[in-house]
Amino acid sequence: MGKLKVYADRMSQPSRAILIFCRVNGIDFEEIKVDISKGHHLTPDFTEVNPLQKVPAIVHGNLKLSESHAILVYLASAFTGIADHWYPTELSRRAKINSVMDWHHSNLRNGAVNYVIHTTLAPALGRQLNPKAATEAEKVLLSSLKALEDFWLNGDDGGFLCDNTQPSVADLSMVCELMQLEVLDERDRSRILSPYKKVLQWIENTRTATNPHFEEVHNILYRVKKKFEQQRARTAETGTDPSNKMGGPSKM
Repeated sequence: MGKLKVYADRMSQPSRAILIFCRVNGIDFEEIKVDISKGHHLTPDFTEVNPLQKVPAIVHGNLKLSESHAILVYLASAFTGIADHWYPTELSRRAKINSVMDWHHSNLRNGAVNYVIHTTLAPALGRQLNPKAATEAEKVLLSSLKALEDFWLNGDDGGFLCDNTQPSVADLSMVCELMQLEVLDERDRSRILSPYKKVLQWIENTRTATNPHFEEVHNILYRVKKKFEQQRARTAETGTDPSNKMGGPSKM
């Protein structure tokens, strides 16, 4: 079928999940970088791969596929040697994984993405910060974290979603989602996450299970976090608004 091609921007949470999955499972692939901040996703070449102009996307032989959950399921099913815990063959376990991934998009992803954008990332995307939208997103995010704590992680201490003892594609996808909160002010991040002890442990469980690849793929996020910390420190010293100095799309 030819070598797998993964089109990704590492600032994209779903892109990171695909890259980590491939690395952890020894899948031979070519990473093709799509820098959203530079408009690479709008080019004719990438539009041919994914007419929706979103990352991640893959090409494997004649298959062109977008949507990260569909990609993860395909990779777990199409390549040999992938451990069963990633996407179980037993139908009831698989159904539970599908269930939490369906829940993810309209709940955790909706809240986390919009909160981070409207409190932090908007100026880097050429947009204004939006406190009202941030408040609404925070409600969704906190509700989602409570659902994770009380329902999705409410097993017999399996350590992962749906009472599993090893990570699934759902764990990887959703932990990568929450890692985007790293760019927030540390006090804000702690305020949001610290009440949810199971969630915090689950993040660490997934990180440990997929290292060193988890940390390597997230390096770009840690660099962005450091830049925001430096900006906040300068703001504290000068009293200037950093959002006025970050206009125009840039690669943070």
